[in-house]
Parts: sequence; C-alpha cells; structure tokens
Amino acid sequence: MIDIHNFARWNGGIIGQGGPTDEQFVSLWRQLATKYAGSEKVVFELMNEPHHLDVQVWAATCQKVITAIRQAGAVKQMILLPGSNFDSAATLVTAEGGAEALMALTNPDGSTDNLLLDIHKYLDSDNSGTRPECVTNNTDAFGQVAAFLRKTGRKGIVSETGAAVNIPDCMSRFCEQNSFINANSDVFLGLVAWAAGSFDSSYILSMTPSRNNGRLENNALGAQCVVGTWKETPEDVKPGNSSIISSSPARSTTVSSTSTTTTRSTTTSEPAPSTSHSGAWTMIITVGTPYAGRPRPTTDISTSTELLLTAPSVATGVGNSGGRSGGDGDGLNGGNPNASPSSTQPVPGVGAISKASQLSTMMLLVVAGVVGFLF
Repeated sequence: MIDIHNFARWNGGIIGQGGPTDEQFVSLWRQLATKYAGSEKVVFELMNEPHHLDVQVWAATCQKVITAIRQAGAVKQMILLPGSNFDSAATLVTAEGGAEALMALTNPDGSTDNLLLDIHKYLDSDNSGTRPECVTNNTDAFGQVAAFLRKTGRKGIVSETGAAVNIPDCMSRFCEQNSFINANSDVFLGLVAWAAGSFDSSYILSMTPSRNNGRLENNALGAQCVVGTWKETPEDVKPGNSSIISSSPARSTTVSSTSTTTTRSTTTSEPAPSTSHSGAWTMIITVGTPYAGRPRPTTDISTSTELLLTAPSVATGVGNSGGRSGGDGDGLNGGNPNASPSSTQPVPGVGAISKASQLSTMMLLVVAGVVGFLF
C-alpha cells in the first residue's frame, strides 16, 4: 500500500485549495502509478486522513488523480478514496466526511471498479490512536458505513485501526470491532492494524511479535483481535474470489485471502501455505518512521525483516518526521513543521523511490509485495 501521509497539506496549505496545485498532486501520483503500473498487488491510498477542507473540491482533486493513475497504465490496482475529518468512520458518511462525493468518482471508462472507500478509526476518546484507554468498540460507526456501502453498492477497506495493548477494555472492544468488520465483509474488504515490525514492544499500540525459542509469536492483542477474529468468522459470511472490485453489490465480486501465515520475512516473496479461509483479509503493518508524538522504532527498517502477518509478506517504506499527528504541523498533535521530503533511500523489496515523493513531509510506504488476498 502506497500512502501519501500528510493530511492533504504541504507547509500548511491544502492541496488544490490554496496549497500545492492539483497538477502537482497529479504529477506525484502519475509518477508513482507509472512506476508500479505492472504491480497489480500494490494498493494506492491517495492521501492519509485529509481534514478541515472543502470535500467537494477535494473530491474533484481526487478525480483528477484517479484519471491520471489509470492513464499511466495502472488500470487494475485498488485506489482508496479518503474523506475529510481524518477519514474517520464516525463521520465519513456525513456531509462533513464526504463519502457520497467520493463515491461519485469514476475511472476514465466510467466504471467504479477497484475504487474503494478508505476508512480509518481508533478506539480512544479523540480517535487519535495515541491514548491508552478504549472508550468504544466502533460498531455503531462501522454499522453506519456498512449501511452506506450497501445502499450505494460499493465497498471499502479499513486501512488503519488499532488499540492499546495490555488494557482489558481495549482487548474486548478491539476484538468486538474487528469481529464486526469481518462479519460485514460483503462491504468491508478487510482491515489494516497499526502497528508492528520495527516498533518497540513497549509502544502502547504495538503488535510487534516477540521471539520465543527462535520463533515469532503474536502478542495477545494481535493473536486474539486481528488473527483470531478473522479465523473465527463463519465461512458463509466470507466473500468469494476475484481480483476486481466492481461497483456491483454482489458478494462474489470481493477479493479473498488465501493465507493465515503467522510468521514471515520481507526477504522472501514466496506465498505462505493456503488455508480454507477466504474473504476479509487482515494484516499487521510496519513502518519506517512513527507518527509524531509516538516512539521511534528501535530497529532500522533496512534490517527489520520479520513481521507477523495474516497475509504472506509486506515490505516497509521510508519517510521523515510527521505522520498521523501532523507531519507539517496540521495534524492532531502538531508534528514537525520543518520536516523535509522523503529521501531516495531504498525500500526493501521495492527499490529506490524517486523524487516523486518530494510533495510529502512523510511519505509512508507500506508496499504489499505478496499479499495473499490478491492471489
């Protein structure tokens, strides 16, 4: 998954609304789409958590980007369409969130194939993912989004969610949330859980596995609430197989997972053994740089190769300071207003990223190298 991680902003200006122009944003995505046009398993998340912007103008900006991506030859990749108010499930289907405007966007041929609603949600009091308490299981919010998607005949992906470890309320509520998402996999294609990999296990949202007798083991939150809830979903709830996500509401058009691997390395590209499970996919991701206000990883991404996943493997990306809490000072908790653009440091399994990354203060790349749900 390639995610431009700077809240639709650059140096305080909103893309297409007084900041960088639509043409600059289109140019960034055109270059990325050209580079990954032949990699159908790469997912394009147009922007991380836009906020405080005109959603109608933002939707028009996204339409230009969709057109550019497809015209660059990336015609089969999923494109995730993010709404305003930090892409929160709680407000996404309201006028403030802009889901209706986003669902009106199309590919150049007029179809909506592989255009998916992007959805984020945490369980703490301000939806920031920075606090240890969990005050909700989010089923009301996700229920509203599910109803909207069924009504419009569309689908979405929960591309970011997480909860604190070792907190009883978080364990129960995170499991309840993810069970709900999996039970509604006719419209939710899956979820991405934050965070694992190079994050220290002391980080409050950590799902980083630990070593035990030379093997990696999930922590309780990952084992029960990410892997466990997926495995426990009844088979008759899970959708069928397809690599194309169409605008039809028929459940047989959704993608499927073919693996529930527990330990994998980014140094291999071979898929894990398949299981009988299909349908909503889940995976724990790792990143090279944390969100502002969150702890730094203890391991450099170039040497952090082992991840705990429920899909075969994931490669990690690079970025500078910033993230969910505001790479350019416009996020929830400030961030670094002087953060420099992403470097050309190679991404494991992908190769160097070109100057196409210059627009973002933190260009977070989570590039799905061999994700089972697309096999």
